[in-house]
Amino acid sequence: AAKWFRQAADQGSAVAQKNLGVMFSKGQGVPQDLTEAAKWFRKAAERGLAQAQNELGRMLLAGQGVAKDANEAVKWFRKAAEQDDVLAQCNLGILHFTGQGVPQDDQEALKRFTQAAQRGNGQAHYYLGQMYSEGRGVSKEPKEAWKHYREAAELGDPTAQNQVAYMYEKGLEVSADFKEAVKWYRKAAEQGSAMAQHNLGVMLASGRGVEINPAEAVQWYRKAAEQGYAIAQNELGWMYDQGQGVPKDPKAALEWFRKAAEQGFHLAQQNLGTLYVNPSGPVTVDYIEAYKWFNLAAAQGNTNAVSRRELVIKNMTNEQINEAQRRSADFLNRRASGSKGK
Repeated sequence: AAKWFRQAADQGSAVAQKNLGVMFSKGQGVPQDLTEAAKWFRKAAERGLAQAQNELGRMLLAGQGVAKDANEAVKWFRKAAEQDDVLAQCNLGILHFTGQGVPQDDQEALKRFTQAAQRGNGQAHYYLGQMYSEGRGVSKEPKEAWKHYREAAELGDPTAQNQVAYMYEKGLEVSADFKEAVKWYRKAAEQGSAMAQHNLGVMLASGRGVEINPAEAVQWYRKAAEQGYAIAQNELGWMYDQGQGVPKDPKAALEWFRKAAEQGFHLAQQNLGTLYVNPSGPVTVDYIEAYKWFNLAAAQGNTNAVSRRELVIKNMTNEQINEAQRRSADFLNRRASGSKGK
């Protein structure tokens, strides 16, 4: 297919150029190459094809295959929206909602989301739910927010499916129903939502709305953890630490706690510190590292970490305490600069 699309694209077919862009962006029939994808989307966009204009805008916004440029992304989204491209209308709404590439403007966001939602765009319904929930551009109306969240979920938007599940779980604007919560978490999780994968894992681990199943909970925690979701990384570490749903594995627990801790998640920092104080298997006692992680968690208001840090101090020399404090400061400096390290 790539051969025929390229021939047509070289002859100036905007549709073929757009299709080549899709193939290169997804690695379908050709090696994935985002730079090539952006090149072909641009050719089709310059020929006026709305779908390609939206795709080029999306790549410019994310800096995929091209230099990141929110202002140029807005230009192409507008061109596509002027041709009534529903995805571009929604994307413009998101930019006005967030103030990215354009001045933040709730009324313009509301207009764009409404246009897209009227044409069945689930993501636009989700953002309308956000606007009614927060009272942005409209009066605050939780029931109207629920209506849009539910419509978005029915249309397959994974973020909305997770939100609907959460509202069923907590009984927000609807009667609490754990089974419905599990149903919607699962729908979103199966679409790759890391947050929903974690939330489904929690329901399975606790047996709410579903038969308790630690092994399946681990599967969903792992999917979310592998996407970098810190809360799930911490949960996966806990399951390895406790031997729930998986064989007890202190080394794996340490690995996942560290991944979450390095993202700044205070519970993982507390758990990592605890593992260095009360180790098992290949993990050895390390009061300096324990103090460091308790110290970092304590700085975020974790009171358990404060008390554990005070207990660790009793086993440390002044030199060790100074070193632990230095490592804490280094960690915060690296976080601020966006780098990693011990």
